[in-house]
Order: sequence, then C-alpha cells, then structure tokens
Amino acid sequence: MAAVGSQDLASFVSRMGGDRALRVEENLGGGYVRLRVAEAERRQAKHDVRCVEDAVIEMLRNSRDAGARHIYVATSREGSLRTTVVLDDGSGIPEDMRQRVFEARVTSKLESFHMDRWGVHGRGMALFSIRENAVSAEVLSSGPGRGAAIRVVTDANALPERADQSTWPVVGEDEDGLRSCARGPHNIVRTCCEFALEERGRCEVYLGSPAEIAATARARASLSVDASDLLFMEGLTELPVPERLRAAADASELLEVARSLGLEMSERTAHRIVSGQVRPLRSVLSRLTHATEGRRPREVDLMRDRRGLRVSREDAEEFSRALERDFALLGDRYYLTLASEPRVRVGPGRITVTFELDQGD
Repeated sequence: MAAVGSQDLASFVSRMGGDRALRVEENLGGGYVRLRVAEAERRQAKHDVRCVEDAVIEMLRNSRDAGARHIYVATSREGSLRTTVVLDDGSGIPEDMRQRVFEARVTSKLESFHMDRWGVHGRGMALFSIRENAVSAEVLSSGPGRGAAIRVVTDANALPERADQSTWPVVGEDEDGLRSCARGPHNIVRTCCEFALEERGRCEVYLGSPAEIAATARARASLSVDASDLLFMEGLTELPVPERLRAAADASELLEVARSLGLEMSERTAHRIVSGQVRPLRSVLSRLTHATEGRRPREVDLMRDRRGLRVSREDAEEFSRALERDFALLGDRYYLTLASEPRVRVGPGRITVTFELDQGD
C-alpha cells in the first residue's frame, strides 16, 4: 500500500469533515444529528423511486399535470441500461427551466396539487427523485405550449425492474362494472395500463419501442398549422414535440427529428416508417380492452371471508405494491426475484400473503 503523507491525510480528513458539514445541520449529541434539508430531500428521493416502474408512473403523472392529451412512452433496454423517453403535448417547459425542473421543490403547481391513487403529486419532488435514482435524466426538447420530450436512462443494477417486461395484464371488472388490471406482473406495461385506465377520457397513452412510438406519433398527431405554413418555418422545433415527427418530409428529416427527441433508430428504420412498414400502435387502453373483447369479464376477488370481512381492490393492490418493494430486502441479500406481484388473500381469521419466486432463483 502506498504511503499517505501528512498533508494528504489532512486533506482527506478535511474533505470528510466538509462532506459531513454539507449533510448535517446540527449535532444533537449521543449519535443524533439534524440533517440539512438538502440531505433529507435526497434520502426521501431515493425512497420515492424504488424501481423503474416508479419512475415511469411519475413521468406519466408529470405529463398529465402539464395538461397533456397524448402521452407517448418509448422504452428499450441494452445490457443493464434502460432508456425511457416520454413525449407529450402538454404545456411544456421554458428553456431556462429545463435543468431546474430536476431540482428539489421546483413545481409549476403553486396553488394546487394532484391527489390520485399513487398519492400526492405537486410537491416538486417527482423529477428530482427520478434524477437521484437514474444514470441520467434530461429534457431534450420543450417550450411553452409545445409539449416536452424527456429522456431517462436507468441501470437495472442500481434501480431494479420487473424481470418480465413483455406480459400484458389481465383486465377484470368489479361489482360496479369498473375495469381494472386484475392480474399480471407489475411491469412497465401494467404501470401504463393502470394509468390509462385511471385517466381514461382525459389522456391517451401509447407504449412501444422508439421506432413504434415514432411511427405512432407520426400517424396520430394532428398538425396545428397548415402544411403551407411549414415552408416558412425556420425549423420543425417551432412545432409541438409530437407534431415534428408528422411534419418530417422524408426519412432523412424523420431520422434527425427522432434522434433529437431521444428516439434512437437506424436510417433503414426511418425509411420503413415513412413507407408505412412500421405500423402505428393503438393506445394502451385500446390494446388492453381489445385483448379482452369476447371474453367473459373476470370477476375480481373481493377477498371476503364468512364473517363479511372485505378489503377493497385499491387497498389490496396498494398493500401488494408495498410488500413488493419491501421484498427487496430479502431479494438483495439472497438474490431472489419475484415471478409475480405478491398475492393477498383474506380468509377466516387470517390474511395470507404469497410471494411466488422466479424459478431461476
């Protein structure tokens, strides 16, 4: 081991002390300290986003609260890195705020906040939490009234995700005839499905690969200007984000626009999109309901015992998600992976929780 000089040691001790000063507001004695606000926020942010699916729902809620009517989610994975790009036609972000929206407590909702099934939204912590847990998070393009393109890159070794990212959930109906996701892994697909069901009638969600999302936005987006007006524009960046893909004149321009929005693809793929070989996607809600057409609606288990004990579907699902997050304690220590979400069942005198493990564990 190389020797450490006295000056180097002093510098190291100084740095360590400086780091502590940045994190601690007051030493209370007996091993207790009062954390600085920034450090407390950083730790809370780590807890707010515990998996990739948590990051996706926060991005969806962010687009919804920006007034988006159409939200496009492109996701792909290479090795342990997952890239998720969300495009929307919401109110947009001013250029000078593109970096600051990832800071703690920065929000556009001064007078109000949104309370939904996932909790409170509007604390100015969602994008901050995502950035704290991601390899990178950035606003690629936006502007007032022009929607936004946000790209987040995560590492599965640091921020876990469901092993099964391709299975679509099974839809069921409750006593009131309301549809919900009854079964299926809590993956990105299910996250988008649950959000689409919750926000049906308010916004449409599209989920696919970067090429599929580029083809879908190109086909679905409506131009807010006449085609003749495009000739007088200095560039397509004057258009709302999703409309730029539709306005691209040829494969070369489409490739340039797509890459500027975080939708990576080859030149060949761009030509396939322009020629109509890549079919646009139906919305998540349409795909979800279409898959169950003709089937008898699956009755949702109301978890009721002989004494009349009843647990609502929302509470059971929230409890299941909490248990799934807490399972990470055992999963990390013993290299275990859940094959599906924890199953909660209510019986006479007991509540039973089943954790089904992946067969590879």
